[in-house]
Amino acid sequence: MQDLISPEIHTITRNILADYDHKRPIDKLDVFNQPDSKVIYELIQELVRVAYPGFSKDKNYRIYDIRNNLSMVIEDIAFRLNKQIAIALRYGQRADDIRLAETRDQAQRITLEFLRKIPEIREYLATDVEAVFDGDPAAESADEIIFAYPGLYAITIFRFAHVLYQLGVPVIPRIMTELAHSKTGIDINPGATIGKYFMIDHGTGIVVGETTEIGEHVKVYQGVTLGALSTSGGRKLFNKKRHPTIEDYVTIYSGASILGGDTVIGRGAVIGGNVFLTKSVAPDTKVSVKNQELRYNQGKREVQEVEADPDAAWFYVI
Repeated sequence: MQDLISPEIHTITRNILADYDHKRPIDKLDVFNQPDSKVIYELIQELVRVAYPGFSKDKNYRIYDIRNNLSMVIEDIAFRLNKQIAIALRYGQRADDIRLAETRDQAQRITLEFLRKIPEIREYLATDVEAVFDGDPAAESADEIIFAYPGLYAITIFRFAHVLYQLGVPVIPRIMTELAHSKTGIDINPGATIGKYFMIDHGTGIVVGETTEIGEHVKVYQGVTLGALSTSGGRKLFNKKRHPTIEDYVTIYSGASILGGDTVIGRGAVIGGNVFLTKSVAPDTKVSVKNQELRYNQGKREVQEVEADPDAAWFYVI
């Protein structure tokens, strides 16, 4: 077997290496001048620690005064985030001395502005915790929500990533939210706008598109999609409003899909389970699936068709 492989493997290897010479996006070979997803994941862990300081132990710094410990964590965030932002700012561009100096200065300004906004981010997160605790009778305490709820984790990462997105940082915000997506099953684009008191219950399968606008006191359950009506326009749709607007005090139950940049769900509306919407909904409106049929087959008996109660959609919540 060894004799058969040896003469061919060198030729195959040369052919594979030659395939990298086509200058396609997939042919990039520079692994050093690009954001490091491992470092960004570590930064996420540190940012979560800063957001909720009493809910995790720091194994890197054996300092018993938690404020001193957090000071070191914040300094570490500043140093490493600054470096990653500088790399991201010049990603894909020729890094001459002038460009290096420009991105270094710009990265420092962005890093400092981001750190200044952390108290504001934590203010939003405090309202998110409150919204989940008030809205979920299964939650025994706010501590339980911070420790264990994937919805809050995804929102937390989104809050940090959104600020970086607003500050014009490329690549890194999306890496952050996709890392949260891979961990929770909740896909929130960092470009979305989400107000205070945002509640995600269960969370798995939720998708929130880039141009989605969500007001305050909004509840979203598992399997909800806030998406684009069509992406057939491709890059022509860049920077266009493609995703819906959800006004204050809206509840969207599991499996609902709300699509389109012109679609507005009015204040206080309730969208039932499995509803598919591409048009706006007036304030204080309840939308449900009508005349849904349930089929029962008991052994060899004839199939029975029963018209479902339209109001049942409101109770499709685990």
